Amino acid sequence: MPSWQFELCDTPTEPRARELWLQHAAGFILVEDVRQYAIEQLDDGLDPSTRAAAIKGIDAALYGVMMVADGVTGGLRRKDRLVSVQISVRLEEAGRIEQELNLFDGDGACMGYHGWVRGDFGDDPVARPLGR
Repeated sequence: MPSWQFELCDTPTEPRARELWLQHAAGFILVEDVRQYAIEQLDDGLDPSTRAAAIKGIDAALYGVMMVADGVTGGLRRKDRLVSVQISVRLEEAGRIEQELNLFDGDGACMGYHGWVRGDFGDDPVARPLGR
């Protein structure tokens, strides 16, 4: 289900819990809007083994994005020059940026990813379906 079909839950007030929550919120968005979207694009007529292989490919591709987020890959270098891709997550309230975190500086998107694909987004709920 795409993230626009969810409502954001309350933000933890304790700074460390809030930082973790923000990282889990990024994971939630990536799993719902990238992984689930790709899975929903698979042909309904695929046999189970082909479908499983396709999902394995989707998971590998998204894990590659997590490696870029963590800085494991995703940099082009030449002598003293570097081009890198940065992935950040931002919390806004009333149009004002409350907090922003580059996932490179977080606890590890690669580690978080394994929980996120199983639906584990931390101790503090990130989102709930609209209307619930």
